Amino acid sequence: MSQQRKYFGTDGVRGEVGGPVINAGFALRLGYAAGRALASAHGNRAGRAKVLIGKDTRISGYMIESALEAGLAAAGVDIVLAGPIPTPAVAYLTRALRLTAGIVISASHNPYHDNGIKFFSAEGMKLPDQVELRIEAELDNPLGCVSSGELGRARRLDDAQGRYIEFCKSTFPNDLDLSGMRLVIDAAHGAAYNTAPHVFRELGAEVHVIGASPDGFNINKDVGAMHPQALAQEVAKQHTDLGIALDGDADRLLMVDGTGRVYDGDELLYAIVRSRMAAGPVAGVAGTLMTNYGLELRLKELGIPFARAKVGDRYVLELLNERGWLYGGENSGHLLCLDQHTTGDGTIAALQVLTALRRGGMPLAQWVGDLRMFPQVMINVPLKPGQDWQSHAGLAAARDAVEAELAGKGRVLIRASGTEPKLRLMVEAQDETVAQSSARRLADALSA
Repeated sequence: MSQQRKYFGTDGVRGEVGGPVINAGFALRLGYAAGRALASAHGNRAGRAKVLIGKDTRISGYMIESALEAGLAAAGVDIVLAGPIPTPAVAYLTRALRLTAGIVISASHNPYHDNGIKFFSAEGMKLPDQVELRIEAELDNPLGCVSSGELGRARRLDDAQGRYIEFCKSTFPNDLDLSGMRLVIDAAHGAAYNTAPHVFRELGAEVHVIGASPDGFNINKDVGAMHPQALAQEVAKQHTDLGIALDGDADRLLMVDGTGRVYDGDELLYAIVRSRMAAGPVAGVAGTLMTNYGLELRLKELGIPFARAKVGDRYVLELLNERGWLYGGENSGHLLCLDQHTTGDGTIAALQVLTALRRGGMPLAQWVGDLRMFPQVMINVPLKPGQDWQSHAGLAAARDAVEAELAGKGRVLIRASGTEPKLRLMVEAQDETVAQSSARRLADALSA
């Protein structure tokens, strides 16, 4: 199906503002096309189709929001405007308000000059393929407009942030609180700047906040999950127990402890899974091609099945649904707990980690102390136009040799970049020196 799409990638449309797809004209057409497709999917259900629009804090969000609103209204679809709100909040509110679909205006962890548009279904999950393809088909048709009497209406959801805050708090056990815990929250000057601090404060924590002064241009700039060193410095300055870093649209999480140690998505996923094991068996865990081999081995020792999806939280979610599992994630910090939410949510994932620490009565370093992460070494090798690396005999031989030497003690991953003409050569091994020398052997073989 994906090769038939001209505009939609794995996570909606995304690009630089003013480029081919992130501009006012395209957003207007996309709103109209989506409105037509969603109205058709709405069928004969009572009332007209209704769509929620949320956005992060980028300056371009105003322009895109207005254009989408006009296009949807021209197609006869009602609009609910949530304002700046995390991506997972749009998924939740779309489902809770029984709406036809939700739209997020965000480029996640990208800088402010990028933006994107993605959709959630009425169930708070990605749109079905047939609906995305219908939107694509509608984009090829001329822009139109329903009659005046059929135009969509827009209203603002004034309590959108409050509703989402209460939902997040509901995922933390009623018999626990965060009293006595001191936290730093880094909202990346993004969509969670006015939600995440309230969630943790209202659960009893003492909260210090950074990255919560968005100006339209500073989203993800030197703060947030992409730059955890800012959080580590603030944790040390405030002498807090932990730091929580989100990204621009708040679906990604990293954490920092009082010693300045940064915990990535693999370690946080393990903390959550270990906590769930205390309540009963865990059917399985999904990761990606980039998930650390140490996590895979530790889960195997615990008797928990593990499977890898392609890189991207969309693919992790697909794998979880296919296997009927509940927990998965990426080392970048996208964590999925399908017993709590239909999509990845940085705030809710942080609450699940804090639940584990409260239940276990021990610090994060001790809670994940039996997880041995393998050093990862990656070398990016430029690819010439048309270069067929998959048929390169020297690279294949080197890979076979390295994999034989690492058998059961590491792994090799070779993949082409999806964004630039480079081949990514990654080796994991128990010893970092071995990982470095093995990765260099692969790179040398390709260059020979």
